[in-house]
Amino acid sequence: MIAQALSYSLKRRGIHYAWVIAAVTFLAMLTTSAALGLPGAMLQPLSKEFGWSTDELSSVFAVRFALFGVLGPFAAIFIARFGLRKILVTSATFIAVSMALATQLTQLWQLFILWGIVLGCGTGLTALVLGAMVANRWFTAHRGLIVGLFAASTATGQLLFLPLAAWIIEHEGWRYAVIPVVSACLVVAVLATLLMQDQPASLGLRPYGEPEDPAQDATPVSASLPTSFWGPFTVLAEVSGNKVFWILAGSFFICGLSTNGLLQTHFISLCGDNRMSAVPAASVLAMMGAFDLVGTTLSGYLSDRFDNRKLLFWYYGLRGLSLFWLPFSTFTLYGLSLFAMFYGLDWIATVPPTVKLAAQSFGKERAGLIFGWVFAAHQLGAATAAYGAGLTRTLLMTYNPALFAAGAACLVAALLVISLKPAMTKSPT
Repeated sequence: MIAQALSYSLKRRGIHYAWVIAAVTFLAMLTTSAALGLPGAMLQPLSKEFGWSTDELSSVFAVRFALFGVLGPFAAIFIARFGLRKILVTSATFIAVSMALATQLTQLWQLFILWGIVLGCGTGLTALVLGAMVANRWFTAHRGLIVGLFAASTATGQLLFLPLAAWIIEHEGWRYAVIPVVSACLVVAVLATLLMQDQPASLGLRPYGEPEDPAQDATPVSASLPTSFWGPFTVLAEVSGNKVFWILAGSFFICGLSTNGLLQTHFISLCGDNRMSAVPAASVLAMMGAFDLVGTTLSGYLSDRFDNRKLLFWYYGLRGLSLFWLPFSTFTLYGLSLFAMFYGLDWIATVPPTVKLAAQSFGKERAGLIFGWVFAAHQLGAATAAYGAGLTRTLLMTYNPALFAAGAACLVAALLVISLKPAMTKSPT
């Protein structure tokens, strides 16, 4: 077996196989992010070619975001039942098929099936739940940093793919822009088949950073997870009376409202309304991705060392202020560069502290599944913004009300998370 041989070879060099698992997971999540972000670059080309309105296209993108999130809790169950390898290969296949077949569409209902349902299911099979589960299974030390790196993969996908996609759309047409994502999906499927393992124990290892103690048997995280379809609903019922869960879910709803659904979907169109072409607009998004890669990784580091409630307070508060300022940036390269730096530093920086709070409150064994429900709220927020901003643009011919509403919601989220008491976010011993 390639994984076993590679693990043995790395171990002789003092390298834990967990880093291989982390690298494959990072690439898989990067590809998922690229697939989710790509339709946003195609909003105006599709509208021009087929005559579909912004709100019609936004409704398709909203379904994609909703499925991406709602499947999150069940992704934890699927991973526990079928294993990381099979789920990653299935997810990559769904994404590749939805992207490739979309080049032949002629009707809006076809786009709804391919980029609403199939793409939503393909990305939802992994979502951010994959990163949370891999971090909890394979890492004891630096877990917050690893979650930060996984979350930052969304920024990296945007950084690598969107400017390229915008250039291809401008020079070759939108149909050719799916080629990089489809190719990346094939790479993920091959690497997952060859290298992914469910648990460190399958290679005779302990999680990275866990002391070697022969007297202890590492219990697989999946052993404590329900594996039936109703399992996620049972867990949801158990935590439905917990204030911490609803604050995390509510704040993460606002997180999705102010990021994926709003700017990832509509930023290029917003810039087009302000006389900036697609390639520079995509480059600004890539700039946000570069800053978010730094900010989210740093957030993972900070979440291991500081009060996660206070981190989230500052992340949401600063994001809200940046959204208030965006309409007044004049959409010059200078103004948008300032926004990209300010907004980008905490685009996905909320993920590591939220995952840590979930683990502290509910235990690391159930953290992946409970975070799945929290992430479902995130994507419902994204779906709300994806459709709501599109409807605002169609009815009022401006995105400004949606930007101001998202900014105000971020300030509400800041107050919600800081209202948590430290004792409430500590799991019982």
